[in-house]
This record gives sequence, C-alpha cells and structure tokens, in this order.
Amino acid sequence: MESILYNALIYGSQALMWPTRFFNKKMKLFIEGRKNVFKILQQKISSEDTTIWFHCASLGEFEQGLPIMEGLKKKSPGTKLVVTFFSPSGYEIKKNTPVADVVVYLPLDTPANAKKFLKLVHPSQAFFVKYEFWPNYLFALKKGGVRTYLVSGLFRRNQVFFKPYGGFMRKALACFDHFFVQNKTSLNLLKGLGFENVTVSGDTRFDRVSHQIEMDNSLEFMEQFREEKLCMVCGSTWPEDEKVLLPFMNSDLGKTLKFVIAPHKIEERNIVQLQNQLKLPSIRYTESKETALEEYSILIVDTVGLLTKIYSYADIAYVGGAMGNTGLHNILEPATFGLPIVIGKHFEKFPEAIKLQDIAGLYSVQNSDECLEILQKLVSDKKFRETTGMISGHFVNSHTGATRTILQNIS
Repeated sequence: MESILYNALIYGSQALMWPTRFFNKKMKLFIEGRKNVFKILQQKISSEDTTIWFHCASLGEFEQGLPIMEGLKKKSPGTKLVVTFFSPSGYEIKKNTPVADVVVYLPLDTPANAKKFLKLVHPSQAFFVKYEFWPNYLFALKKGGVRTYLVSGLFRRNQVFFKPYGGFMRKALACFDHFFVQNKTSLNLLKGLGFENVTVSGDTRFDRVSHQIEMDNSLEFMEQFREEKLCMVCGSTWPEDEKVLLPFMNSDLGKTLKFVIAPHKIEERNIVQLQNQLKLPSIRYTESKETALEEYSILIVDTVGLLTKIYSYADIAYVGGAMGNTGLHNILEPATFGLPIVIGKHFEKFPEAIKLQDIAGLYSVQNSDECLEILQKLVSDKKFRETTGMISGHFVNSHTGATRTILQNIS
C-alpha cells in the first residue's frame, strides 16, 4: 500500500509539473532536460562498458562527490562515470564536467524509469551523495545486485526515516550496502534503526577544498581591483544577505575596504537594485574589461566559476544563504584560505558551520546591527581577524581524510 501511495504521488507530481514550465524558468529546465535522457544514455553507453553511477541532488552534492569520483577514475581509468542531477542548478553548471563521461538529469522516480535507467547504465556500483533517497531506484539497484553506497551522509532526527509513519522509506534505506556518514549523530540515528553497516568517514568537501589552496588561484582582474587594501568577499549572497551588509558597506569604515559581491542568482533586477543602494562606486565583472578597476570600491561578480579563486584574495568572507531560508552556501571554500567567516542566522542544518562557530572561526549575525558590529571588529582589530582566520584554516586541515576512508572501504 505504501509503495502504491508513493508512486501515485510521483505520477501526480509529474502531471502537475507540466503546466508550470510555461511560467517558471527553473521548472522548464527541469522538465525539458529530462526529455532525452534515455536517448543520451543509449548513445553514450554500450553494453560492454563498465560504469559507475553517482547521483547528486545539486551542485553542493556534486562537490562532495567529486573527490570520490576522481579517486575511482584514477583507480579504474577505463570505467565510465555517469553523473545524474535532480536540480537544474547543479546540472546546468556541471553538465560539461571533465570528470564524468555522461551527465544527465535523473528521470523521475517511477518503477518504469528506474528499470529502464539501470538497464541502460548497468552500473557496477552506485553512489548517492549526502541525501535524496529515491525508493524505486534503490529497490531496483538492490534487485539487480548493484553495490550501493551513501557517501557524506547526513541524518537528522526530524527526517521521515525516524517517524512512526516512515516504514516505506526505511525499507529504501535497507537497500544500501554501506553508509558513510559525516558525524556520530548520523551513526547513532542509523544504529537506532538497526543498521550496523555504517562508518563515520566525515565530509568529503574538506578534501575537495583543501586541495584548492595548492592550485593556481591567480586572477589578474583581482590583482588590479584589490590593490593593497583589505578585501571582503561576499559569496553566494541573496537579497536578505545584502540587506544586512549594506549598512557596513555604506559606513565610513567601509570606505577603507574593497568589496567583492558574488550573488547566488545573477538577475538583472536584483543587481540594479543593489547598485542603486550602494554609496561607493561599483562595477560589474562583465563590464570591467578595459576598465581601471582600481578606481572602484565594489566589484559585482555577475558570472559563475570564479568565486573559489576570488576567496584567495580576501581578508574577510561573508557567506550567503543563511540570512533567509534558502540554505547556507559553502563556508569551507573561504575557510580553506584561512578567512574569518560571517554568516546569517539560519544554519542549524549545517554541522560544519555549527562546529566552526563553536571554536570561534565563524560568527553568525541576526541583523544588520550585529553584522556591522562584527565586521567593524574584524576590520579594526588585526590580531582578532588573523586569529579567527587561522582557526578556520586549521578547521579544514584537521577534518580531511573522508575520501581516503571511503575509497579504502568500498568493494
């Protein structure tokens, strides 16, 4: 009965999605992107290929899975790597990633789709990253004898698995051969359900970002823009974040800094609105060529793919997403460069932020007054700024090793 209700819900959701594609750009990508998935798989995968399948909900999960993907490709260079995404925000950015041989959207979780997908991909191993559990795919993997792993898993007590009515989803969990989880809380929750095939490996993102500091992070435009001034990078911001940052940016102390703002969503209306509220001269990255960047105090990055390297030029980082309800973005990218980090107030689902706050490498603010106060201290007190940044950098270095643990324990 539970499976009938679940499948009815999936088919019902599919029917409701179709009309929304006409007035929602993201939903249009979600639907249109799934039209040719099976055709692409038929073209790119032969019956003789050995394949490994990674499923990532979106971009953040891809970054967590990437170190394992790279490790498996190095171990078995002839194996084809198939990566699926649920969200357009992950697929559109990583559809051409060189680490994968095939990148497609995951067809909706119906029994027929799962059967057809696995017949075409015929993976030797399957990896689900962090969370997003699709029962029909998991049941089909189990039936086909495919070894299936959860990596960088993260469980919370309020999830459906731990509710009295979560029996169907608990059956889906039983399809995993092994769980590699981020923390002991997740371990204990799974053990409470009777699962013993669990290892606390940590978060693979630490391995991912720790390598970034060893790479060439030079950006000519940042050398020109920053000059010798203190630089604050505001990464993956939303309007709610920008609202609390504006009082500091427009303050007298703010005039002594250089600011880089990299909005999470690059929308013309929001960028225009932001620039209209700034008292300091600002310029967009896409308009900065052949421009004397040193004459501007604020650089707005209206493109993707540059933020990680830009953090290497920062003295202070503000990471967006937690002032509203969209979800905190990656704090580990600035932390690996040894930066003090400021975030918004909603970060209870992000254990790395909680840990970093506990050891004073990160500060959470509730409003613009608190944001102004901590930023003034970070700018004015060099020792405090450097100590906070040192804590962040050490935090990343001391939490690496998840990838090695996973690779050593999969068969």
